[in-house]
Amino acid sequence: MDQQAPSRLLTTDEAAAFLSLKRKTLENWRVVGGGPKFIRAGGRIAYDPRDIEAWVAARRVSNTSEPVAA
Repeated sequence: MDQQAPSRLLTTDEAAAFLSLKRKTLENWRVVGGGPKFIRAGGRIAYDPRDIEAWVAARRVSNTSEPVAA
């Protein structure tokens, strides 16, 4: 089994900066869906950078008519 060292979790502000988005965009996506996976622990929200990278990779397209993953 391939075990990677756990990555440091990002806050909403850090994840938004990583994606060059506003914090509010991530907050909206958490309600309606469509954004990267997140972790809810108690009253805190965190993002695993690996989940963000996977979410970005799933949206990689080669032209504007190619559908994007949901």
